[in-house]
Amino acid sequence: MSDFNLLIIKWYRQNKRNLPWRLTKDPYRIWLSEIILQQTKVDQGLNYYLKFCTNYPTIQALAAADEQQVLADWQGLGYYSRARNLHATAKVIVANYAGIFPSSYENILTLKGIGSYTAAAISSFAFDLPHAVVDGNVYRVLSRLFDIDLPIDSSEGIKEFKVLADELLNKDHPAEHNQAIMEFGALQCTPSNPNCIDCPFALTCLARKNGTIQQRPVKKGKTKVRNRYLHFLHVETEDQIIITQRTEKDIWQNMFQFPLIEKNSAEEISVIQKEIEHTYNIQVTDVIPNIKHILSHQHLYTTFWKTKTIPEKLRSNKAYLIIPKETLISYPIPRVIDRYLEGN
Repeated sequence: MSDFNLLIIKWYRQNKRNLPWRLTKDPYRIWLSEIILQQTKVDQGLNYYLKFCTNYPTIQALAAADEQQVLADWQGLGYYSRARNLHATAKVIVANYAGIFPSSYENILTLKGIGSYTAAAISSFAFDLPHAVVDGNVYRVLSRLFDIDLPIDSSEGIKEFKVLADELLNKDHPAEHNQAIMEFGALQCTPSNPNCIDCPFALTCLARKNGTIQQRPVKKGKTKVRNRYLHFLHVETEDQIIITQRTEKDIWQNMFQFPLIEKNSAEEISVIQKEIEHTYNIQVTDVIPNIKHILSHQHLYTTFWKTKTIPEKLRSNKAYLIIPKETLISYPIPRVIDRYLEGN
């Protein structure tokens, strides 16, 4: 496909979105945008990007920030390990690189939370280095253009697509090329209902020719989803509320939540209520059941049990914090609890 570079760049210049991280060569801001946009749509990530640029305008400012504040600013984006890695890596750059973002692909790749895609994106966008990006959009575009049936989550497939992406890369303009192919996948060659009629590759796309558009890309299989059943005790008096910090290596690490009982399976509401009232010696005043929260490989079924009594078991346990209600906003809490509070 000898005219690939010309066609993809032409399409990009006519259709690209005006996004702030495309208007800078600052590797810090490019890195920030890439981390935020992992598992996050552009429309949602944009406001977080602007907030982080305002609150942490430099790597030094991010490194000096308190982790709890970083997590609080991240609240609502999910996948909080991204925020912790962002904060930890800023500290490493300040300590090991004098606060200057490393400029080689190899050094960028050593940073926590940065894989081959992100390293290629930063090194090409910020430093114009010839490293092809291969993300979900690129996999989809290439698998359709060349009708490749290798699973993109197999070692052979990952290698094959990386070789192909490198061969197609415009070495003289790697940044624009990488932006173009990702934008093409995001706007034109979409997962469902791609705009094939107005596609610049309509006559050369092999998947379109072979009728396999909807079968590309191929994946080996889905990761097994784990169901979790979380029962939160919402203890709230006229002016106080009880929270506790999640310190274990699990979802929401280092964030704050309500006292929790987790079950291995779904159980009758009446059975759980008796257990909670017996365990904490309280009277449940309200119950909001079956709020479903979907993570990448976990489905959380959450129920909130409300009481206006502070049980002695929680009052005397140092793991639980009794705080003024108005200060809860300053603590990073999981989105599922935030959503519950918004409606109650």
